Amino acid sequence: MTRWRPFGSVRARATLAATCVVAVALLAAGAALVLSLRANLVGQADTQAESAARRVASQLAAGIAYARLDWPDEEDHPVRVADEWGRPVAASEDLRAVDGTPVHVVRTTPTPTPSASATSGPSGGSDDDGSGDESDDHGGDRTDDHHGGGRGGDDDNAAGGDDEDDDPAVGEISDDVTHTAGTATVDDDTRDYRFAALEVTTPGDVTLTVRAGAPLDAEQGAVGTALTTLAVGLPLLLLTVAGVTWLVTRRALRPVEGIRAEMAAITASEDLARRVPVPGTGDEVARLARTTNRTLTALEASVERQRRFVADASHELRSPLASLRTQLEVGAAHPELLDVDGAVEDTVRLQHLAADLLLLARLDAGERPGDARVPLDALAREAARGREAVVVEQAEEVAVTGSRGQLARVLANLLDNGRRHARQRVTVTVRRDGDRAVVTVADDGPGIPADQRERVFERFVRLDDARARDDGGTGLGLAIARDIARRHGGTLTAAEAPGGGALFTLRLPVAPD
Repeated sequence: MTRWRPFGSVRARATLAATCVVAVALLAAGAALVLSLRANLVGQADTQAESAARRVASQLAAGIAYARLDWPDEEDHPVRVADEWGRPVAASEDLRAVDGTPVHVVRTTPTPTPSASATSGPSGGSDDDGSGDESDDHGGDRTDDHHGGGRGGDDDNAAGGDDEDDDPAVGEISDDVTHTAGTATVDDDTRDYRFAALEVTTPGDVTLTVRAGAPLDAEQGAVGTALTTLAVGLPLLLLTVAGVTWLVTRRALRPVEGIRAEMAAITASEDLARRVPVPGTGDEVARLARTTNRTLTALEASVERQRRFVADASHELRSPLASLRTQLEVGAAHPELLDVDGAVEDTVRLQHLAADLLLLARLDAGERPGDARVPLDALAREAARGREAVVVEQAEEVAVTGSRGQLARVLANLLDNGRRHARQRVTVTVRRDGDRAVVTVADDGPGIPADQRERVFERFVRLDDARARDDGGTGLGLAIARDIARRHGGTLTAAEAPGGGALFTLRLPVAPD
């Protein structure tokens, strides 16, 4: 009993395979789409954040005071300015915290720059006077202020060491930008941002770090929408693919099911005359149906041939057995009337018939001919020796590969058939024709009609009175000869001899040197 399997049918396996392939492809495409979308939107946010940072940095590089900075939109682009120690010195108005750290702007005592003190003040006085004016005017919010512990003069600059080598020049903005992800709280609203941080050196030779952000709301919304669409659409699309594949596969396999059902009916009824339906699609299934029908035709012919063979064999055996039994019964009742010669003749005929039937059975079973090297010229002379009226006119040296015994049986059958119907003699020739060895056996008898020259090779077939059952013939000799010739890769044909009789031509592959 066949155990049920959930995917035991071709239709189920095809549907599962198609669905899995489409699912993998869609998942890969969806992942690539989401990642590409996210990378593109994050890149845009980085660009916006860097633009906002450079906008503020350019003002700081120009020496604009913190209080006079033109900040970008606080909610979309929060900005924090920190000194070298990371302490916030300026920030957007509503910025409360960055990455969870509160923003407390540090106010320090201002110190004027040399360039600013030389040009500032209404009277153009000394450096000390000018710096005092700047302190009074800007309340300590100039970008050139030196914060507590920072760089306060030439001695501090000289002691700065290698750490200051990477700082941008005075009044310049660094080309190095660091992009990070984080959070910012603006007006008590905490959101995710992409931050761009860069350094700038003020005209007062103070290096500051400007960190500006750009919101990730667009990126998060677009990615969320894409994921939701994939989560809803992917199962629906897979269900559609599975359903369409199931229907298409069922339609494609419907002719196969018809072939299977018809074959099952033929097996049950044992009616080999029936044929499976051939679809008009012209595809692989149609070719399968045509091949199946050709197989059924060959099987029907084989079975019919076997039936006819059994019937003919039974008929051939019945006649000599009935004759032999009659003779034995007469001999038992009247010993003086026993026909010993007739009984022996019938027994020999039975023996020959049994040997022919056994050989045919072995040939039908696929007995291989062997690979011995057989000289046909010598075999022809040997077969002709001892048979009256048989003449070997030509015998070239040529050899073939096969079974010596079976090839000798072919020549014997052809010679016996020729002697049985010849008027005076049978002529044999052996020659080589290219890569073929050719043996001809011709008699001067009545010959074979053209429309019967293939039929004579059928089993138990005898022609009209000229070839009726006589001299012990069984009707199997020519059939055996052709079967042996075919199993040796050759052919055996019948034609009309030049003298008007029958001409049999045997062609076999020549043995390699």
